Amino acid sequence: MRIVLALGGNALLKRGDAMTAAVQRENIRSAAGKITPLSSQHELVITHGNGPQVGLLALQAACYSQVEPYPLDILDAQTEGMIGYIVEQELRNHLPRSLSCATLLTMIEVHPDDPAFIHPSKFVGPGYNDDEKERIAREKGWAFEQDGDRWRRVVASPRPHRIVEIKPIRWLLERGVIVICAGGGGIPVFSGGKGGEILAGIEAVIDKDLASAVLAEELSADLLVMATDVRGVYLDWNTPGARQIRTITPAELKNHQFAPGSMGPKVEAACRFVEHTEKRAAIGALSDIDTLVSGTAGTQVVPKDIEK
Repeated sequence: MRIVLALGGNALLKRGDAMTAAVQRENIRSAAGKITPLSSQHELVITHGNGPQVGLLALQAACYSQVEPYPLDILDAQTEGMIGYIVEQELRNHLPRSLSCATLLTMIEVHPDDPAFIHPSKFVGPGYNDDEKERIAREKGWAFEQDGDRWRRVVASPRPHRIVEIKPIRWLLERGVIVICAGGGGIPVFSGGKGGEILAGIEAVIDKDLASAVLAEELSADLLVMATDVRGVYLDWNTPGARQIRTITPAELKNHQFAPGSMGPKVEAACRFVEHTEKRAAIGALSDIDTLVSGTAGTQVVPKDIEK
């Protein structure tokens, strides 16, 4: 099978972990050991999150005032390279020498008229007091929302529409290479000019799971797996009556509400992929990766015509 595997943030940083390079490498080393056995039977494309890493780069940039902070599209590219390097290196250390892997910086096209640009909602960077917030809003035109007792910048989270590097990704897959791409939802870009051939970065954050669904669809993948730190999708989460969904269709899954900042995007991504392709999507724990792929663990989102 051709599998797109979206690694949740827990593959890089577990809850409560210090955000050091050593801790992230150790977590990625553990993840690589679980992923590698799949490579002998399947074509693999790996995506990953980058939320904490982009936030850290923004915090570090705020401490050096001699230059303007780098725009978010460049920070997205930095984290794609940084995280992809560690993932690729640790995978190579587990893979047989006959197999190769490659990290590809990935631009993803978004639409300039996406409503997300009117209502930015994703927190990035440090917190500011009232005076700092007013000054920065005047100088840079940034939007802010209150986060606890501080103000933080918010940016748009537009929907992904096209994977710019889809041809080289396909080329690598067809030659047996494990591809690491679209990290953190990819680098958001607009296209314009004659024939839409001119690309320009935009300060935004694309949801990693939605980007992975678009990637899986464009690659004609057989399976989309979203590996996180819970066993699957639960109804009545964090209550005594919490119960895991085992197998469900997109139409049934859409009857339930899930937290927009955690499980909601994964559910939406799974539904999109299954509806558009009539293939299967799975959501569950990275530790269950073998049985997630086989369809016997986690939450399996299936087309109508597959017997439940």
